[in-house]
Amino acid sequence: MADNTDKNENIESNWDEKIPSFDSLDLKEELLRGIYAYGFEKPSDIQQLAIKPTILGRDIIAQARSGTGKTGTFATSILQRIDTDSLETQAIVLANTRELVEQIRSVIHSIGTFLNVKVDSFIGGTSTKNDILKLQKGVQIVVGTPGRVEDLINRKALNLDNIKMFVLDEADVMLSSGFIEQVKKIFQKLPPDVQVALFSATLTPEVKQITQKFMIDPVKIYLPLNEQTLEGIPQYFVALEKDSWKLDVIIDLYSTLTLGTTIIFCNNIKTVDILSQKLSEKDFAVSSIHGNMDQSERESKLLDLRTGKTTLLITTDILARGIDVQQLSMVVNYELPYSPETYIHRIGRCGRHGRKGIAINLITPQDIQKLKLIESQYQTEINMLPRDLSSL
Repeated sequence: MADNTDKNENIESNWDEKIPSFDSLDLKEELLRGIYAYGFEKPSDIQQLAIKPTILGRDIIAQARSGTGKTGTFATSILQRIDTDSLETQAIVLANTRELVEQIRSVIHSIGTFLNVKVDSFIGGTSTKNDILKLQKGVQIVVGTPGRVEDLINRKALNLDNIKMFVLDEADVMLSSGFIEQVKKIFQKLPPDVQVALFSATLTPEVKQITQKFMIDPVKIYLPLNEQTLEGIPQYFVALEKDSWKLDVIIDLYSTLTLGTTIIFCNNIKTVDILSQKLSEKDFAVSSIHGNMDQSERESKLLDLRTGKTTLLITTDILARGIDVQQLSMVVNYELPYSPETYIHRIGRCGRHGRKGIAINLITPQDIQKLKLIESQYQTEINMLPRDLSSL
């Protein structure tokens, strides 16, 4: 890989052409209108580098931290490449959670509004019959979870003959043990000349190795892991002797700080349920989301969070990736995540698109080494929460 690292921006890439404006990309007029109507003004770093080669049909691997415009990158590229006069399915986007699938669908639909693009989501837990009916009517862009998409292919409901683009969002997860077999089965049935595009905030060496098996001379654009410190997000920790003290810290934070929307991350469903119950008993207006809830309930609660009806949400890592909540001002790690990569995704919920927020980690003695590992891996500093919280 040629190393054309941009010393100023810390982006390592074998593609050195940066396009400074959307107008310079020679996009369809209706697509350009949709981009500006959506609120994009100037391409982000990843968009300046990645949209052009993706539009040209190159395979691409793009790594950039959360909130930097990766979804806008592949949404724009897909909309430019597809033939909007044909109702055949021409692009498939796979993501790892139902919430992320729906968010991607929404972004593509919004940007493509003046193209009258047909994009729809296909996820588990919904009616397969309805999905088949949607496909029969014509869906140009399919956004889905691997299980449901594979099922629709096996039922001969999803025709792959005209697929031009195959996109994996959160590629590190999609190519891990939980999804990789399904992804492989889908890929093997795609046309041999299909364009493959991978996007993620983190890419392990193992995942990069896997990509060599199904990508042809890909454009590679990496923001190195040690550059993924989250500027604009002050990070703090509260050291506690016992887990049982964490509830009191949450209550103290809320009684002291003037907060907008807050997400509290836990490592498992049981902890989410227990903490939700305890805070409800203390008269907190709290909501929760986890994988054991049905899709309609999860969508309803996420909508409540986005519209401000709920301002305190407790969740598992199901919401750690990709989900954009405009008003989010604080992320609390009730428990440190199992992996440093997940920490970046969690904290990134309140640092998207240049917005500001704070992150607070509640740690006990057994978490100290894990916290040091996060600081070391991402060359960041996590300070003790000051006693004078007004300074925040």
